[in-house]
Amino acid sequence: MSHKFHVGQTVELAPRLLRSSAPGPYEIRHLMPVSDRDPDDPCYRIKSIAEKHERVALESDLMLSAGIFS
Repeated sequence: MSHKFHVGQTVELAPRLLRSSAPGPYEIRHLMPVSDRDPDDPCYRIKSIAEKHERVALESDLMLSAGIFS
């Protein structure tokens, strides 16, 4: 399976009960190699301007940001 999003695109990270994350948009920074663990749900490195660090997110946890065309 190929990645749905591309580097530089702006996405939202779906909220999860046990994950604290900054609100607002994130930028796709890197497409991670597809793993054997779940080849149908690729990973991305993403970055929020509100956080100093990058994080890894599954494609199923990301959605295009509303009102932002990338």
